[in-house]
Amino acid sequence: MVTKIVSYLFGAMVVIITALLIASVFPIAGNFKILIVQSGSMEPTINTGGIVVVKPVSQYNVGEVITFGPVSKTKAPTTHRIVDIRFQNGNPVYVTKGDANEDTDTQEVLARHVIGKVLFDIPFLGYVLAAAKTPIGFVVLIVIPAGLVAIDEVYKIYREVRRMRGKARENGKRA
Repeated sequence: MVTKIVSYLFGAMVVIITALLIASVFPIAGNFKILIVQSGSMEPTINTGGIVVVKPVSQYNVGEVITFGPVSKTKAPTTHRIVDIRFQNGNPVYVTKGDANEDTDTQEVLARHVIGKVLFDIPFLGYVLAAAKTPIGFVVLIVIPAGLVAIDEVYKIYREVRRMRGKARENGKRA
């Protein structure tokens, strides 16, 4: 019973991590993005190492948390709260600030640099996702658990085949 529960939890963990890994790399329907928070500037609202689910919307308002800036291997985007909006040539320019910061950000954010509004965050899952993106982390978090689940299933099939053959032999001797 305990082994079965652990096996199911293990399998669920592999599926969840794999799904998040795929979702963070490939586009998701509806233009959602999953990003890892890499600094503490939004604590305690959003913790370092969490993930944020972001979606572009048509309009952003003061008080909303947005993610903006480039997404690359060398530069991470920023997730901060909008504290003011001003307009430049008819286009919105956002003044942002991290909840943990005393001052507003030195650079204002142009609308074209906004990735989207933060819909929700999941604390600390970003550490696991970041680890899964490394070769060793992928093997430890995805390949090994998936292999163990597969080996367990093959063993169960083997045991069932042996049991069925044993029954077939018993029935053959009785006939």
